[in-house]
Amino acid sequence: MDYLWTPWRYQYISTIDKEHKECVFCVGDSTDCDSDRLILYRGRLNFVMMNLFPYTSGHVMISPYQHFSDLSECTPEQATEMWQLTQTTKKAITLTYHPDGFNIGMNLGRCAGAGVEHHLHLHVVPRWIGDANFMTVIGESRVLPDDLGTSYRKLRAYFQP
Repeated sequence: MDYLWTPWRYQYISTIDKEHKECVFCVGDSTDCDSDRLILYRGRLNFVMMNLFPYTSGHVMISPYQHFSDLSECTPEQATEMWQLTQTTKKAITLTYHPDGFNIGMNLGRCAGAGVEHHLHLHVVPRWIGDANFMTVIGESRVLPDDLGTSYRKLRAYFQP
């Protein structure tokens, strides 16, 4: 049997069932730690953030600043800006990574796969033909060609004014 060492996943796996004191999506007003928190862009009502535990390189999330979990609580203005940021994010990922396709969507509720079920967020995940290989399907591991810092720097350039 082969083993793949993925120490960055342990933090997520070891805390998935525990109550978090802080919501990763409740980012506050200060931009001082945006690069540490992998925040690519702050809009008026939503922000764009890299996923700390990505499925693929370029896995990004878009979330409203307001803390709520029910999609019906999203205002038309929040939804409009979220979709505009989704379009911008998809373009940035396309120009950076040239994926063959995308998964774009929300996991609403724990049983639907939401890792953070109490704060609404939308995933933008680039996909490539053949990326559902044995590593992900059987090995429960993912191969990422870029580390988070490199992905952050590449994508951040598309969100600069």
